[in-house]
Amino acid sequence: MKTSTRGIALIKEFEGFRPKAYLCPAGIPTIGYGHTKGVKPGDTISERQGEQFLREDLAASEKVINALSLPLSQNQFDALVSFVFNVGSGNFTRSTLLKKVRVNTNDPSIAGEFERWNKARVNGVLTVLPGLVRRRKAESDVYFSK
Repeated sequence: MKTSTRGIALIKEFEGFRPKAYLCPAGIPTIGYGHTKGVKPGDTISERQGEQFLREDLAASEKVINALSLPLSQNQFDALVSFVFNVGSGNFTRSTLLKKVRVNTNDPSIAGEFERWNKARVNGVLTVLPGLVRRRKAESDVYFSK
């Protein structure tokens, strides 16, 4: 499967486009639509390059979800791609969220698993971030929408 227009819009909404490298709340150098690979302070990109990075980053997240070989709806796929895009494949593969999805893709308790991923390290302290609270709610809403 590929991420739908709705899924891309979800990711873009929460990532936003930034043409100049910045440190995300977790202290990771980031540019464009949440791109982190090889980013250094002082880097700048065009929106076109940001779109290219987004496509490359999405392909990696899509590969992780497609490898599960689960009967996912497009909305479920989009929500999980957004989640992996944000938290990384390693965190996802170790998550209870994935364990529950593997057992039953329609388990209502999956919503609570999205909600648990609302923190990032800020100055070394695990901190609830309002943006992550909103993102996890939006991902859960997409996951369970028809």
